[in-house]
Amino acid sequence: MTPRIQALIFPAIGLPAVLLGGLLGAAGAQDMTRYLDLTSPEMVAPDITRAEVEARLAAAAPGRPADFTGKHLSGLDLSGLDLSHAVLRAARLNKTKLNGATLDGAVLDQAWLLEADLTKASLRRASLFAAQMQRAKLDGADLSGARIAADLSGASLVGASLKGADLSADMKNQSMGLMRAVLRSARLDRVDAHDANLARADLQFASLEGADLTGASLAGAALAGATLKAVTIAGTDFPGADVGSMRLIAPIGVAKNLDKAENRARMLTQ
Repeated sequence: MTPRIQALIFPAIGLPAVLLGGLLGAAGAQDMTRYLDLTSPEMVAPDITRAEVEARLAAAAPGRPADFTGKHLSGLDLSGLDLSHAVLRAARLNKTKLNGATLDGAVLDQAWLLEADLTKASLRRASLFAAQMQRAKLDGADLSGARIAADLSGASLVGASLKGADLSADMKNQSMGLMRAVLRSARLDRVDAHDANLARADLQFASLEGADLTGASLAGAALAGATLKAVTIAGTDFPGADVGSMRLIAPIGVAKNLDKAENRARMLTQ
């Protein structure tokens, strides 16, 4: 067992993710919401105030970022704060307001951000591994260069930047189940995903109208039911992607290896 796997503990469950992966399979290891009472105080009530958050940030020093590991920050208004490089591992941030906040280089691994508001937040090069971000708002957010293996089902990323971001499956930790970006039914309209790695990402039923996927990798991605309307696919790589029932409408540019995608005969074009 690698140190990274040993470190991946879901405190709300009390079991290592490596064990959960074996017991529950890929979907169970990544989507923990069905096993919890999301209305419990642990998930909705903060144990710290904004003033205390600001004090910790002010006390941080170079090489010693503010540490909020496991803290309960749900429902707080943290909008506009500079949380660059802060450690928020396994923190509860459900319905927290982080609009306009700076989280560049922040560690949000295993964090809970259900319905959090990150509108126009900056998360450049942030780490979002095994984070739960269902229905989060990230419209206009900057996630360029971020590592995103989070569950963003139903989230809104309209106009967000995913330039150079890594949303691919983590193939090293297969004993945990397939950890990857899950964007089922997410809104990715006008997203900028230049050179993003979306290999094996789950984009089923997602909307990508007007998205820019120039140079992005969708190798092995799940795209069933997704809508790609007026999307730029210049150099976008599709080998092994499941495009069955995917709607490709008025694409811009020429994709790579679309002929090597799975279920091409069932892809819908207009």
